[in-house]
Amino acid sequence: MKTFISLFASFFKVGLFTFGGGYAMLPLLKAEVVEKRNWVTENELLDYFSIGQCTPGIIAVNVSTFCGYKLKGIKGAIVSTTAMILPSLIIITLIASVLKSYMHLSVVSNAFAGIRLGVIALLINLMFDMGKKIFKESNNKKLHSFIFLLSVCLLLLADTSAVFIVILAAVLGFIPTFGKLWRRAKK
Repeated sequence: MKTFISLFASFFKVGLFTFGGGYAMLPLLKAEVVEKRNWVTENELLDYFSIGQCTPGIIAVNVSTFCGYKLKGIKGAIVSTTAMILPSLIIITLIASVLKSYMHLSVVSNAFAGIRLGVIALLINLMFDMGKKIFKESNNKKLHSFIFLLSVCLLLLADTSAVFIVILAAVLGFIPTFGKLWRRAKK
């Protein structure tokens, strides 16, 4: 029961104190589930995040579901998912009931602009942290650098679908493993 309460409290806190969606939640998720609670490793969190991007739904909710499932199975997944969603549901309901009356005020629009800029800073920090970790542990830096640069070019220059880029990156990342399997099969 204690683990379920901790799961709920941790994911409720992440859901409550994060603005900007799944990408912005990742630094708080990392701090909470990797650094503070040691429920998952940083690599597992990166894997969950990657899978969460490829599956339907909100990334942060998907990641919380994976973490909860790892700790306590289906019940853990339900508790962590509910805790992640609940703050947004409460806050959005409250904001929607009053925001329309105040959106025309410059102080409100300026506050939202500030929030968006803060979220961008969080995302840039997260990008560098994740990139350093991935390249530090890479066993094929040339291939991984190529995948990264190709992905950036496809996103920025060709306006390519993020889904296509994730699938392409996975296929390209699998090439060394495929080569090893192919060589073993030929022996």
